[in-house]
Amino acid sequence: MLVNANELLRKASKEGYAIPAYNINNMEWIKYILEACQADKSPVILAVTLGTIKYFGGYKVVFNVVNSLIKSLNITVPVVLHLDHAHNFNECKMAIDSGFTSVMFDGSSLDFETNVKITNEVIEYAKAHNVSVEAELGSLAGEGHTDLQEAQWFVSQTNVDFLAPSIGNRHGFYRGEVKLDFDLLGAICKAVKVPLVLHGASFLDENKIKTAIFCGVAKININTDLQYSWSLKVKEYLKTNPDVYDPRLIISSGEEAIKNRVRYNNNLFGSKNHEN
Repeated sequence: MLVNANELLRKASKEGYAIPAYNINNMEWIKYILEACQADKSPVILAVTLGTIKYFGGYKVVFNVVNSLIKSLNITVPVVLHLDHAHNFNECKMAIDSGFTSVMFDGSSLDFETNVKITNEVIEYAKAHNVSVEAELGSLAGEGHTDLQEAQWFVSQTNVDFLAPSIGNRHGFYRGEVKLDFDLLGAICKAVKVPLVLHGASFLDENKIKTAIFCGVAKININTDLQYSWSLKVKEYLKTNPDVYDPRLIISSGEEAIKNRVRYNNNLFGSKNHEN
């Protein structure tokens, strides 16, 4: 069933675990992720980028595919359909109007006042439709860190549902030593008193993931992890089956790899057996 993320993240924050947010890339990945989370009795956030929306053919197409699969697969765990890294109000509005239950407005590249202004516009529209809102402060490129005082001001001026800070995390692969500022993360958690989000969590070691959850992270985003694991299996399959051209066989050759990573993360994040 599709729900917004508010109750899920508040419960996770209170009880010390995190809800996984897996980026979806095609219909097959939605199916694999839903089935794995249903098996684990884990709530799940299906995160959708603007690139994925374009690939599918539109916001409503994504919603219809997700909603249909939830029904046809008899998925009973809570599912959030979340717009990831929207750049403006209209992108959030289109997602909300199409049935998405959560949106992220990413104003991290804007000045503080503009970020607050547009975030509030998104929140006003989202609340009228029972949709949760995530916002971001700081660059998620491994450079710069969210200012603690700005984080306090931002949340007090917007009442955003959950916040993605920058603590040295980045999207994609990490190069060299990974230095995450957990002291800052913990301080932000105490100061803002809303669930926090960790972007760029693919392939972080278990201790860093557990420390992030301890410091207040209640939503963890995963994308590169699944893409890389899937691609390795598909390449291996094509190497040993060079004459195969059926796209269904090629795509599904990575099914087990995705499900294994999803179930590994569900267990690591602590979301397993938290369907209620």
